[in-house]
Amino acid sequence: MRYLQSPETGLTFSSVIPAVERAFENHCEGEVQMPPKVYVTFPKGDFRTMPAYIPALDIAGVKIVNVHPDNRAAGLPTVMALTVILDIDTGKPVALLNATRLTDMRTGAAGAVAAKYLAPKPDIVLGLIGSGRQAEAQLEAVSEVCALQEFRVWSRDEKNAEALISRYPQYEGKTGSLETVCDCDVLCTTTPSRTPIIRDSWIREGTHINAIGADAPGKQELDPAILLRAGVFIDDYAQATHSGEINVPVSEGLYDPALIRGTLGEVVCGKIGRKNATEITVFDSTGLALQDLAIASIAMQENGGVELTFP
Repeated sequence: MRYLQSPETGLTFSSVIPAVERAFENHCEGEVQMPPKVYVTFPKGDFRTMPAYIPALDIAGVKIVNVHPDNRAAGLPTVMALTVILDIDTGKPVALLNATRLTDMRTGAAGAVAAKYLAPKPDIVLGLIGSGRQAEAQLEAVSEVCALQEFRVWSRDEKNAEALISRYPQYEGKTGSLETVCDCDVLCTTTPSRTPIIRDSWIREGTHINAIGADAPGKQELDPAILLRAGVFIDDYAQATHSGEINVPVSEGLYDPALIRGTLGEVVCGKIGRKNATEITVFDSTGLALQDLAIASIAMQENGGVELTFP
């Protein structure tokens, strides 16, 4: 069994995004096995198990990932993850990957795929709600598929927003209020909020939203009225209604799942898409095990790892 401590070494979004895009296509075509995430909750967070099998890549495995929003105060990542890859024929574990950074990259790549197909135009103003690792990943990934005129950042701590801007001097960046940051072409929300922080009146026609932060039951970042105005695209029906941006509005009867336009995989396959340049679109991202296997496949090709004896 190979152990990859830093499997992201050498990986770039230019290689990860096409792999994740193909995983969405596999999902659309029904060429995968992927049960919904299983959640175990703790007083200060949770962990999830995420199994999948992609025959086209001859890869199967499971990711174990935690989400603890208070970890930053302790100097730890909010999200940490471990992926186990299994041999298809025997079930033997063949690789163990530190998937913490890989999780950031594959989620950023999903946002980039959504922006590639659903952004209102190729050159954009990008808005980031939140300034943590996922905000960085969205910035780096979306900039691979869209030309950034500028990016705007809101954070509860403005110093964190300024620090994020300072790390990307190649782009024009500025901090702003929630309302001013929402005045953009592509908006990425990356907070762990459990109450809506983005008001309907702040979202102008044509905006595309990557709703990233709501990834567990009870979380939501968007005013439900936005969903009623928008074309809503999800990554997976079971996960989105259980733990995505739509989970609270659905449970409270404020949003009917029948209004969901379809999956991002169906967008990639060309079955559905943005209706016109003025339509508001939302990608409700919960994170798919398929994405994890797609990026693990690349990481294993790029990194030799350390051989461990098993059994």
